[in-house]
Amino acid sequence: MSASLFRSTLARRVLSPGVLGQRRAAGGGAYHEPTGRLFGEHAPAPGQKRQKEDWENIYYYGFGGGMLLGAVLIYYKPDTSIEGWARKEAEKKMAAAGETPSYQKSA
Repeated sequence: MSASLFRSTLARRVLSPGVLGQRRAAGGGAYHEPTGRLFGEHAPAPGQKRQKEDWENIYYYGFGGGMLLGAVLIYYKPDTSIEGWARKEAEKKMAAAGETPSYQKSA
């Protein structure tokens, strides 16, 4: 009884024309004709400069400063790799043994 009731309810809801008419697969919506203007701005009249909005300088200086700060932090980041640790340990052991590493250029 419950299985047939479930099937009939499901069939009514999923296969009803109202539901099928509302379903869209990546389609629909309004088409906006391109205007050729970036961000919908109109070009300034000849002889006039474009006026910046209030947020633009904050964004430019904030973004540029953040990128510069990030580059400096990455450049001066401490070496945390296993190879760096092993190199320091090997140099300590060699210094304790009285050996000095000598590197010779290969031909």
